Amino acid sequence: MSDRCDVLIVGGGLVGASLALALDGAALEVAQVEAEPARLAPPDAGSSLDQRHFALAHSSVAALTRLGLWESLAPDARAIRSVDVSRQGAFGRARLRGQDFGVEALGYTVPAPALGRALAERSARLAGIERHAPARLVGLALEPERAIATIEGERGSQSVAARLVVAADGTESEVRRLAGIGVLRHDYGQTALVGTVALARDLEGCAHERLSANGPLALLPLAGPRAGFVWSVASAQAPAMLALTDGDFLAALQREFGWRAGRFRRVGRRQAWPLRAVLSNEIVGRRVALVGNAAQTIHPLGAQGFNLGLRDSTTLAALLREGAARGADPGAPDLLARYAEARAPDRRATWDFADGLTRLASRRDPLSGAASSLALAVLGRAPLWRQELAFGLMGYRGSDAA
Repeated sequence: MSDRCDVLIVGGGLVGASLALALDGAALEVAQVEAEPARLAPPDAGSSLDQRHFALAHSSVAALTRLGLWESLAPDARAIRSVDVSRQGAFGRARLRGQDFGVEALGYTVPAPALGRALAERSARLAGIERHAPARLVGLALEPERAIATIEGERGSQSVAARLVVAADGTESEVRRLAGIGVLRHDYGQTALVGTVALARDLEGCAHERLSANGPLALLPLAGPRAGFVWSVASAQAPAMLALTDGDFLAALQREFGWRAGRFRRVGRRQAWPLRAVLSNEIVGRRVALVGNAAQTIHPLGAQGFNLGLRDSTTLAALLREGAARGADPGAPDLLARYAEARAPDRRATWDFADGLTRLASRRDPLSGAASSLALAVLGRAPLWRQELAFGLMGYRGSDAA
């Protein structure tokens, strides 16, 4: 590994890989380190352990198209033509249709392994980025003109001088910790159960968000009469839920969701993902920028997590490319300040949306249930609110950077 670079990306997950792609061809020396080599290799779709499905916003599809990824993702993608939001046992309901807002689809559902595979295959062809795995950041000294990163790899420790270090290393970011950037944390006391369910009828491109006092349950349309589900349950209940037989789990899933999407016929392998929210106090520091889950980890309600992180990476990449074209320092305070300013409205609005709706949906008192029912009823008939929600789901909430 070279002992100096312009930009050091710490983390090779979905957002880190997206940033590396977005910087390809820029007049910058870029290096990337990843602790888990498997994250940089194309996954075997048949054996992948990741059962999640990503709801890619309209803006994310545009960004992935610019990165040259959408063509390979399209065969695995299913259009989300409408979104139905309802609350269990309540009268309120909101239905958003892409055609009402001038688009064919509000977004697309893509299996996590397909997205990971497309990113890994495209990244493997990059010639201008130095990639290293397994390698781990173990130290970081932030100086006025550079950052000195200590990297531990197969050949021992090495110091790398970078003009900018980008934290793409997840919720428990080591870069963020070493940079002294604090966070706001909230444990929802929930665990997301994710998997695939076969249905008696096709969802026809409709995604569902079903709210209940137990937590939200989302159905994402897949090819054929199938759906990906994300079911948030109390963390204390998650082990027992995972231990249920397929038949018992399917019956519980049907009871929780109801019959709005018809009969659930079969359920596949399930996984559990603990749900917690982490919001960094700042997304920049001296010679440091945060993207993705290192900047904010949000509740999956509304499916905004990866979309928000992708907008982080595309915004930062655009500023870095613009700066490189005029010979600017990629870690200069003014450039980092522009990044923070550009991302602030989107971060705050998306956090407030996901966190507020999750808290309201999970409250058990009758007054909250009535309030959310009324809110959904009004939303279903208020054009400006519907437009704001639709644009947010499409990835244009408070930012046009993506």
